Amino acid sequence: MTAFNYQLYCSRNHGPLPETLKMLAAAGYAGVEGFGALYDRLGADDLARLRADLDALGLSMPTGHFGLDLIETDPVRTIAIAKALGVSAVYAPFLMPADRPADAAGWAAFGRRVHEAGRPLLDAGLAFGWHNHDFEFKPLADGSLPIEHMFEAAPDLSWEADIAWVARGGADPFAFIERFGPRITAVHVKDIAPAGEKADEDGWADVGTGVLPWPDLMKALRATPAKHFVMEHDKPSDDGRFARASIAAASKY
Repeated sequence: MTAFNYQLYCSRNHGPLPETLKMLAAAGYAGVEGFGALYDRLGADDLARLRADLDALGLSMPTGHFGLDLIETDPVRTIAIAKALGVSAVYAPFLMPADRPADAAGWAAFGRRVHEAGRPLLDAGLAFGWHNHDFEFKPLADGSLPIEHMFEAAPDLSWEADIAWVARGGADPFAFIERFGPRITAVHVKDIAPAGEKADEDGWADVGTGVLPWPDLMKALRATPAKHFVMEHDKPSDDGRFARASIAAASKY
């Protein structure tokens, strides 16, 4: 059976982290995925305490999101955080709207930038890749997609595929799983509510209650090298409800 992890960003607006970790362990999660604001400013003692809390609950943190700025400006710090927490795969997760290129050449240059930023991490024995949102799948003026230019310019860059954001970007997830499947080393398992529903949760849904065909998606994703399946909801009104309902549904796939 597939082991599922949980992106801790989902619970950023809910209870204290130790209680969140206990809830996730009780719900059956194998691990968690960290994010920048969670650990960027933690000292060595804080990181050791977090690692001990995870270990005590039988949880791991195999993957983590780290801001591209930190990766570029302080790879030593990035590597130290990752190794302290047991992270084996680092993903750069976002690019602010004002920094996004406007054309194919700009996106190709950005792909090379991301690829180059990851070299110290790869040299340190970590996996490294890009985590998408929707903007990488929004057509440029010439009809091409940013993600195409990024990946063409960075042939070795791995991909943490956020399937719901691919769909929200207007693209067919199955087509991109087939096209770029060999790059997929991790997956965000999240769902989109039917049109007009869950406005208070930004239109996201518990996995299995939305519009994405997750049984078929999981079948397609198992044909890729994906090692990590990470549950995510960007704005759950009740993170415990989301965590429990989603792993119960996804475990059946």
